[in-house]
Amino acid sequence: MIHPTPTKVLLATTLQPLVMQLSGSLACGAKLIDHFLHHEPTPQQMATFERELSTLLREVGRRIVAWVLNHLESDDPDEVPPRLWFKGQAYRRRRKHRTSLATLFGSVVVWRRLYEPLMPGQRSIHPLELTLGMEAGVATPALAERVGRWAAEHTQRQVLEMLQQDHRVHWSCATLRKLLSSLSAGMAPHRQAAQSTQVVRWLHKARASTGRFQPILAVGRDGVNVPLRHRKWKEGATATVSVVDRRGKRGGTVDLGQRPEAGQTPLTAPLPALLTTLWSQVDSPGRRFVYGSEEGDHPSDYDHRVWKKMPDPTRPGCPLTWIRLGDSSQAGLYLQQLAEALCGSTPQGRAWAQQRRTPLQTTSDGITRV
Repeated sequence: MIHPTPTKVLLATTLQPLVMQLSGSLACGAKLIDHFLHHEPTPQQMATFERELSTLLREVGRRIVAWVLNHLESDDPDEVPPRLWFKGQAYRRRRKHRTSLATLFGSVVVWRRLYEPLMPGQRSIHPLELTLGMEAGVATPALAERVGRWAAEHTQRQVLEMLQQDHRVHWSCATLRKLLSSLSAGMAPHRQAAQSTQVVRWLHKARASTGRFQPILAVGRDGVNVPLRHRKWKEGATATVSVVDRRGKRGGTVDLGQRPEAGQTPLTAPLPALLTTLWSQVDSPGRRFVYGSEEGDHPSDYDHRVWKKMPDPTRPGCPLTWIRLGDSSQAGLYLQQLAEALCGSTPQGRAWAQQRRTPLQTTSDGITRV
């Protein structure tokens, strides 16, 4: 039977160097407590005490994490394997290399051993980073998860400011993008399954709701020209799948945004694949399917090539019935252009466009009447 080492023995032997490092922080904590106890308690004193204690505890955690990471690999080369196999490739042992890793407690310096490939053209690896799941070689899994959640809700500048303020981590835009790209690549194989599971949950909830409307599965798709460096423009694409209950309230939305790419091609496969997965888990009777987009070239072409040819799971051999919704503001812009072509840039032309815009937005089959 294996018995754990007593805590006192660990502190006096294995962890003694770490205890010596933390003794200074412990003394600072004692002074901080003594100062707070011997002064009149006020809101300002409490705020100062809490902030200083938080900073002190973060520094203690940072030192502990740094010490642990630097003691996971032996400094003696004879205690580590000279050869290593990883993903069918052979690697040979080399010396340790220094790097900086971001943690929840701040940045730490870690020395980890390098293994270089025997075959040319392959990248070297650091087994310690692979074993611990260091994301993109710059952050621990816990911090990477937090940054990923922040990036989904804040701008790039805000994420960098939050990292600096909450974790004392100073990153460049390139480092943040490197981490987010690694997170996205790692989550990509699981994204569709997670999205379909969530949408199915919303659909069941919408079916169980009360109201006078039918539940709606609404699919939206749009593109926007994004300026890039060197005065170039590319078209970014985004798509959403939303569920609306019987009261007309939106239950939730999943996003399938993609990086800028000409022709909005990245969405050609993921969006129909997600909907096909939904059909296999939820039956379609009692629901309306709505597709909303602008009347641009790519969305309209997508409507004819994809949506109008998508099979109905409840009626073999028949296409699925979609209700197409257009962008009223863009349609109004087209009306204005038509008015200028017919009447020129005159008050009569603007009045004509305004008269046609009202039935376009409020009348059933308004586009045919216009």
